[in-house]
Amino acid sequence: MGLGTLDIAIVLAYLAGIFVLAQWVSREKAGHSKDARDYFLASKSLPWWAIGASLIAANISAEQIIGMSGSGYAIGLAIASYEWMAAATLLIVGKWFLPVFLRNGIYTMPQFLEQRYGSRIRTLMAVFWLGLYVFVNVTSILWLGAVAVNQVTGMEQMLAVVLIGVFALLYQLYGGLKAVALTDIVQVSLLVLGGLLVTGLTLNQLGEGAGIAAGFTRLWQTQPGHFEMILSKDNPFYKDLPGISVLIGGLWIMNISYWGFNQYIIQRALAAKSIGEAQKGVLFAAFLKLLMPVIVVLPGIAAVMLAPDLDKPDQAYPTMMRMLPTGVLGLVFAALVAAIVASLASKINSVATIFTLDFYARRQQQPDQAKLVRVGRIAAAVAVVLGILTAKPLLGSFDQAFQYIQEYTGFFTPGIVVIFMLGLFWKRANEAGALAAAIGSFVLSIILKLAWPALPFIDRVGLVFLMALALAVAVSLLTPATPHKDIINTRDVDYRTSGVFNIGALAVLAILVALYSLFW
Repeated sequence: MGLGTLDIAIVLAYLAGIFVLAQWVSREKAGHSKDARDYFLASKSLPWWAIGASLIAANISAEQIIGMSGSGYAIGLAIASYEWMAAATLLIVGKWFLPVFLRNGIYTMPQFLEQRYGSRIRTLMAVFWLGLYVFVNVTSILWLGAVAVNQVTGMEQMLAVVLIGVFALLYQLYGGLKAVALTDIVQVSLLVLGGLLVTGLTLNQLGEGAGIAAGFTRLWQTQPGHFEMILSKDNPFYKDLPGISVLIGGLWIMNISYWGFNQYIIQRALAAKSIGEAQKGVLFAAFLKLLMPVIVVLPGIAAVMLAPDLDKPDQAYPTMMRMLPTGVLGLVFAALVAAIVASLASKINSVATIFTLDFYARRQQQPDQAKLVRVGRIAAAVAVVLGILTAKPLLGSFDQAFQYIQEYTGFFTPGIVVIFMLGLFWKRANEAGALAAAIGSFVLSIILKLAWPALPFIDRVGLVFLMALALAVAVSLLTPATPHKDIINTRDVDYRTSGVFNIGALAVLAILVALYSLFW
């Protein structure tokens, strides 16, 4: 499509501005050098607005914007369940998970597993998460981000991969989590503004001069099938979103794993200045998740009428961007780049955190703080280099990269949720049971996939969760209890939440009930 001179100027101004801002917010007072707490947990000083914005920035990237818009084009509003159910999940995380993590001074999710179960499960899961983040998350953001840049600018794709990776690395290399989290409010503001512009202009075009509301009404009346939240069994996409079981089945497991026990997500809340700030942060993120379908799904549905003959659904969002005037296109493209850079920087920082704190620091009796920061920076650079080198081999010939991510993580997700839920709320669970759940989740997922290929992916996740839970409970009861390994304190955890959180949570739930009632 190509960018005009004004568009290019806007994008370059954004890149320069966000880089300078990241370095400025990361500066230290005279005489103070960064230690591990500063670099990996932003000095435990993040306010609620930074936590909430950073949670969304870490979550939303090119595969989310382009992929969900494409799903909106093909399936319709039903794909919004991923976003709206995430809002409810964030309330659970804030109410019941964060109080335990923050009370026990947790830095990383593998650290929690060691303090609750023992060292073997920490090592196993740290290796899994490093592999997942580098070879699934970093590669997918690099490749799909480069696809988006290529479609908009025509830039050669591998060049785009390298430029995105190098910029995201340099952007957070000095400041660590503080550089990422304290600039994410700018990234998210740009993402929301750019997304709303795309949605507003496309709906206004559908309104034929009568405005955005008229365009939405016309779209709803013309494409009623694209506004059904619960798909029937005769729907061709039922296997992707299997009806009512989306609301009561495996999607809960996927959301709880992602928002509650995922290092690059939860790390923002672990860096809060207090439990109250952390809970307000996840509440802010929950409200933003309610808004996301307007930004990432509605343009795809609008494309059904504005561009009905697309070769692939994933072309929907770039096609809608082509309709934007010069200047606005530059702003929206800058928003897309912001989503890519913010999400990639989050993954890079979490790779550095897990490698440094869960591997390197454990092997040092009294680790030097400056050296820990240096090791973290080296780990971040290695992660980016590996991502650049493997992005094309892993994803270059893959038609549906989002499905690649879901399939890979879905083999392990049920076991992860079992391990953490039992670790948080059942003291009799032991390391043998946790290992059985972790290994059993993978084995059972493979068996079900081969034996029952017609079973929807989301339903398989739910079934494997129940089986892995039963396995973990049985193994824990059949093997000796290990209370000496459990140093996680849950006896004096205060699960009470503030009035602001309670009122906000009720508002989120009320909006969700209204949305599902309206679009059932």
